Amino acid sequence: MSDSIIAAVAGGLGGAVSMTLTYPLIVLSTRSAVRAKKSNASTLESAMEILKKEGLAGLYAGLDSSIAGIVVTNTVFYLFLEESKRIILGRSGNKNASTAQMMLASTIAGAATTITTNPIWLIQTHQATRGVVEQDPVQGERKVVKKKPGMLQAAQEIIGEKGITALWRGIGPALVLVINPVLQYTAFERLVQIYQRYQTKKTGVKAPLRDIDVFWLGAIAKAIATGGTYPYIVVKSRLQAATHQYGSSVQAILQILREEGLSGLYAGIGTKLLQSVLTASFLFVAQRRIFELVKLLIASRMARAAKAVA
Repeated sequence: MSDSIIAAVAGGLGGAVSMTLTYPLIVLSTRSAVRAKKSNASTLESAMEILKKEGLAGLYAGLDSSIAGIVVTNTVFYLFLEESKRIILGRSGNKNASTAQMMLASTIAGAATTITTNPIWLIQTHQATRGVVEQDPVQGERKVVKKKPGMLQAAQEIIGEKGITALWRGIGPALVLVINPVLQYTAFERLVQIYQRYQTKKTGVKAPLRDIDVFWLGAIAKAIATGGTYPYIVVKSRLQAATHQYGSSVQAILQILREEGLSGLYAGIGTKLLQSVLTASFLFVAQRRIFELVKLLIASRMARAAKAVA
């Protein structure tokens, strides 16, 4: 099994672990981003409000599609990233990717991943921001109840409203947001190099990265990426949730600025930063550990097979 495939499997499983650990923060940040006006409620107050109205299930609305989405997203991303790096480095003859080469590989991987997984994330946003419309059995009136739509029902609702192409609603800003993983993974690689050079200079020995090192370096890299792209994250969330009528991404930005001010483009950024930084940190650590474990298991199996043949 090639390192690219192992990295893809590890990325998918690592993403599932990190997503599960931080999912309530994703729900809170998504709902903050799609509101028309900035809420003065703190993250804790928003969480308590959801718990009161919807119960614990409200903080995990859309978790099933999110797990499916992150597994597919990370698997596709790491596969394209590793293969792109292999091809680019093979042509250049270099052992380590330069900043430009890393950015190119990340852009290719990010674009391929976005086009493949946009329907999954659209369904997740639909689940996280909408209730199920049902008929009141007594008065016959339609009403929104606390129950959230499942993946299949959410997909049917989206397709029923605007057709199959609606599953790629928000693809424009989503493709623009490819810059997020480009910044994240490029920054992470560079931070690792800087940190290792510092440690080598300090101790005279190139020590392997500890999990805590990977955690904090991943956190810094994700903070840089999220802080730089957050306004487009808001626009993408609103387009996918279909809670606002915008003609285009540019129109959305201008309308938000006109109606809500600059703060509207940063609605929910506190929760989003906390969630994305924690998710990325857990992902980097989990992906690294799972990659090493799979490599160890394969090597052990190959050794046993060679011993049996001998």
